[in-house]
Amino acid sequence: MSKKEPAEKLKRKAYEKELRKLQEELCHLQDWIKASGERVIVVLEGRDAAGKGGTIKAITERVSPRVFRVVALPAPSDREKSEMYMQRYVERFPAGGEIVIFDRSWYNRAGVEHVMGFCSPKQHKRFLELCPIVEKFLIENGTRLIKIWLEVGQEEQEKRFKARIDDPIRQWKLSPMDVESYGRWYDYSRARDMMFEHTDTDHAPWHIVHSDDKKRARLNAIAHILSQIPYKKVDHAKVKLPSRSDKKKYDDRASIAGRRLAEQRY
Repeated sequence: MSKKEPAEKLKRKAYEKELRKLQEELCHLQDWIKASGERVIVVLEGRDAAGKGGTIKAITERVSPRVFRVVALPAPSDREKSEMYMQRYVERFPAGGEIVIFDRSWYNRAGVEHVMGFCSPKQHKRFLELCPIVEKFLIENGTRLIKIWLEVGQEEQEKRFKARIDDPIRQWKLSPMDVESYGRWYDYSRARDMMFEHTDTDHAPWHIVHSDDKKRARLNAIAHILSQIPYKKVDHAKVKLPSRSDKKKYDDRASIAGRRLAEQRY
């Protein structure tokens, strides 16, 4: 388990400087993934309000969505409930040259489904037994699997939930399931520890990132992902823009002058 973060929150200027460096490295990683045809899965788990969304945004905001795909599945449909449990996740696994980030994953069965009673104790137990086997098969077939748990404290989670209640920009983040989970803190703690006990393996270990300080958590998560992949900087030929041809010159500005404008408020 990683050591606890310092009490002092990271200042924005320092955060943005470090984030820029890490995002440049993510761009180098992206080039290498495309060139090498590697397949990578990043699993991001944690309690509600642990900072998964902000971390994913920091990872993906400067890279191509064609290489870094984010998967955030809704509750399963009736058809999906009748499928083999892992089936709908396997469908989203990466092809060569892709990194897939799961914003919650098959580990729903070890967490929310178990705590909220959406699966039976037998299904929960079966998942914990089979999950390490499936992950080993996945890795042995050439996919890199990185599993990160964002650990938020009780007081910080409460603070974030309260901030969402009255903020219209954040209210969508507070679902009835989030409210219910708030009252079941210790049930989720027990479920988390049981999940670690069964699925923290040598071939697919869990790594914990403390997330009471969101900025530090984002930097640490990105740095960890970069440390787990032996990428190298891919050399590119320097791009030189060609001259624009004046052949068949056309007044393109005049062609739109009489068209309808969107409302110009700013």
